[in-house]
Amino acid sequence: MGRRRAPELYRAPFPLYALQVDPSTGLLIAAGGGGAAKTGIKNGVHFLQLERINGRLSASLLHSHDTETRATMNLALAGDILAAGQDAHCQLLRFQAHQQKGNKAEKAGSKEQGPRQRKGAAPAEKKCGVETQHEGLELRVENLQAVQTDFSSDPLQKVVCFNHDNTLLATGGTDGYVRVWKVPSLEKVLEFKAHEGEIEDLALGPDGKLVTVGRDLKASVWQKNQLVTQLQWQENGPTFSSTPYRYQACRFGQVPDQPAGLRLFTVQIPHKRLRQPPPCYLTAWDGSNFLPLRTKSCGHEVISCLNVSESGTFLGLGTVTGSVAIYIAFSLQGVFLCGSCSCCVSGLLL
Repeated sequence: MGRRRAPELYRAPFPLYALQVDPSTGLLIAAGGGGAAKTGIKNGVHFLQLERINGRLSASLLHSHDTETRATMNLALAGDILAAGQDAHCQLLRFQAHQQKGNKAEKAGSKEQGPRQRKGAAPAEKKCGVETQHEGLELRVENLQAVQTDFSSDPLQKVVCFNHDNTLLATGGTDGYVRVWKVPSLEKVLEFKAHEGEIEDLALGPDGKLVTVGRDLKASVWQKNQLVTQLQWQENGPTFSSTPYRYQACRFGQVPDQPAGLRLFTVQIPHKRLRQPPPCYLTAWDGSNFLPLRTKSCGHEVISCLNVSESGTFLGLGTVTGSVAIYIAFSLQGVFLCGSCSCCVSGLLL
């Protein structure tokens, strides 16, 4: 697998932590920021329009949504609603994009610059939201409900995801609790202690099962607040007596050509950093009985994030050193590796 350098698509004026793509509009949504520290680094959610120019993909800034003193660290998308993890809270945003009719004047406002920003890209503050108009496209963003989702001594929401029909969302953070909320009211419907310490990731399956992975080296499968089973990776795979591993990420994926088929994918990384780091591992599990199907080493760079393509065909891995790799989901065979940036890959889309 040869390493190559990926072309730059977009450079934000703040650190990026989360990405989503809206399938209905094709908008790329990027979020992050500098947090509450007074460093001059802004916090925001950027809505980018993707275009192909002279055969190359390009992104232009369509709308910048200011999140004030809160950096968005994690993001989930359900239709026209975004769930943004900001410090210890989850903030819901609604965005609406539609084609303009006639020649409307563009509105003045934000002057925040990206690598390519359309002329006059300027949101105007309104009572119930922020609106940006461009030739041919109009985007409106409004804040909905917000709720505190983590209650540790140093609270932080680390992950958020919607269920299959977008009626519920689940959150996890540094206090080890899973909390499930109605959408869009954010009324809490479930709360339970899933891990001793931080929750690193969680995934909701179409059958209502929830998988959580935590800093306590455990990966657990839940039906509501009842423990169904715990994943047994080191008991069934490579073992290193002096090197404990922990689960870093988990994602469900469809089985191509099997409408009812389901796979779970996890990443295991060494629990402690060593001078000569052992390899990280990628594992596929049966989505019904949660037994391991196959495990493959995915290199010595520490994995930071995992994603699965909508079809279930490909897996994407990002590392703390900025590399991105693509694997075939069925065989776990690597097909692509590139150095995407010089820092940790926080978000990855396929």
